[in-house]
Amino acid sequence: MSVSAPGAGATNRTGLGFDAHQFGGDGPLLLGGVVVERGRGVVATSDGDVLIHAVIDAILGGANLGDIGSHFPSSDLKWHGVDSTELLAATAALVAVAGFRVDYVDATVIAQTVRVAPHREQMAQTMATTLGVATAAISIKATTTDGLGFLGRDEGIAALATASLSPADAQE
Repeated sequence: MSVSAPGAGATNRTGLGFDAHQFGGDGPLLLGGVVVERGRGVVATSDGDVLIHAVIDAILGGANLGDIGSHFPSSDLKWHGVDSTELLAATAALVAVAGFRVDYVDATVIAQTVRVAPHREQMAQTMATTLGVATAAISIKATTTDGLGFLGRDEGIAALATASLSPADAQE
């Protein structure tokens, strides 16, 4: 996929991202680059961090650069087991080359039993550092499905994210 600067008249953008993984394996379970559970993992090509994967898709969408699979395809062995914070850093670099910067990320983890609150601050700090933004620019929330569906049966975990981007040369 080619990457080009947004050009004159570029406006602020918003992107939406989603990811879900089935629980499986020995773990650990990572969210936002932080270990939130040991002894339980997810079925995934990379480290399976659904929060970062949703954020990556939101950022790429906001910059109109495709999706996580177009840049980091699961068919390419070099991405197997990769740390998702590396993918997030690479995404920030792609967006910068395209002439944008990430201004704000709002994300929600959807899981029946995984507890996000004890790790929220560390997740926000890890992602903010990786993206080169202030920790206050990362909002992380959590919810359950009240027992409904595969998430409610505690068979997996999902995340939804939005990202606000602006032209890199815009005045703050």
